[in-house]
Amino acid sequence: MNRRDLKQIAEEPDSALLPIDPNTGEALPPRLQPGYYAGFSTLSQQSFWDSATRKVVTERVDNPSTLRFFNADEAKFWGTVFDHLIPQTDRAPNRRIPILPALDDRLSHDRTAGYRFEDMPHDRDAYRLGLDAIQQEAQQRYGGDFLVLPHLQQDLVLKAIHDGKPEAAKEIWKRMSVHRFWQLIIGDAIEAYYAHPWAWDEIGFGGPAYPRAYMRLERGEAEPWEVEEHRYEWVAPLHSASDEIEATHEFLTEALQHRSHVKVRERQS
Repeated sequence: MNRRDLKQIAEEPDSALLPIDPNTGEALPPRLQPGYYAGFSTLSQQSFWDSATRKVVTERVDNPSTLRFFNADEAKFWGTVFDHLIPQTDRAPNRRIPILPALDDRLSHDRTAGYRFEDMPHDRDAYRLGLDAIQQEAQQRYGGDFLVLPHLQQDLVLKAIHDGKPEAAKEIWKRMSVHRFWQLIIGDAIEAYYAHPWAWDEIGFGGPAYPRAYMRLERGEAEPWEVEEHRYEWVAPLHSASDEIEATHEFLTEALQHRSHVKVRERQS
């Protein structure tokens, strides 16, 4: 699969999926550079990096890897899922950060964290099983294939898994923890997104500081090559569940384990 195919994996979103200006109620148009650091470019500083660093970073923009692990149907599916996990409708189409190639590269080379939880299969198997589980959840809740559901219904299917309350695929969830599966896919999405220099521009990260070091470490001031933060207001699109704010720490597996240990101690006391 070539780079042109990668760009066609996700369909163009409609205006209902754009963030909203809370003052006017109008959709905010996609930006070449969203975020609060307009005009900042990490890549503009690449002449200050050593050659190895420069090669690694620039290839993330110029040469995203081709897909080897996922087939075309799987790539379209997971591309859609990642569009929900880290929405990029605020970005111009040619400035969206490719998440899937980084994950595909990890899985195709069988790179892992070096350990595996006892209630989880191998990462490769987790993605295969997860696809089936999400499809079954979509069928159970809305009677349709995940990819053909409206955006909000896709959001709610994924939210059920995020909440640890799936209604379908019980056999799959016996084979792997729904909580750890969510941690796996959201972790992969975040790692791929924030490894990209366009994401660094978005959050005002100054990029590699080698061999040049950071100088202004004590008062939180911007470096000479950085820009000051300038915020703008926005709210999530109406056709998404992204603006539902709630405490999520209790969904973490470690929090569940801690809570069960507390209950055991309370019963013993």
